[in-house]
Amino acid sequence: MSRELQRQRVIDLIDAFYAGDIERALMFCSDDVDFFSNAPVDILPHLGHHRGKDDVRRMWKTIHQRYYSMRYEMPFIAAEDDKVAVHLRAFFGKRRNQRVVQFDAAVFFTLQDDKIVRIREIIDTFDLIQQVVERDVIEMIVSKAGESI
Repeated sequence: MSRELQRQRVIDLIDAFYAGDIERALMFCSDDVDFFSNAPVDILPHLGHHRGKDDVRRMWKTIHQRYYSMRYEMPFIAAEDDKVAVHLRAFFGKRRNQRVVQFDAAVFFTLQDDKIVRIREIIDTFDLIQQVVERDVIEMIVSKAGESI
């Protein structure tokens, strides 16, 4: 598969996901796709590790249920061999109060036989959690510990 075709497959998956077309996004994945995001699952339980289309489908549906709007910018994409790396700047509108959560993610895709077999996502989870819970995380830690930093 050419680099351009690999890049396009990843872009098509991302476009479909952000448009809410989860089934189309899954068409670009292998049946046993392996997804991992470094997010703390006790605060963001829909992230973490997921394997297989059914598990990834449930996770992606959960994300779309929590946010009323989603859009992204892609400042960077690169393809080499069977890998594609993407820098995404994401904007998610929270259903609960219409606030917009903005975060950057580095996403690494591995392709095999024209399908995406692995997705690894690295997010600044500290910043993301502060936006999701709408509190200063350091303040929460300090108040719980009874100390000041």
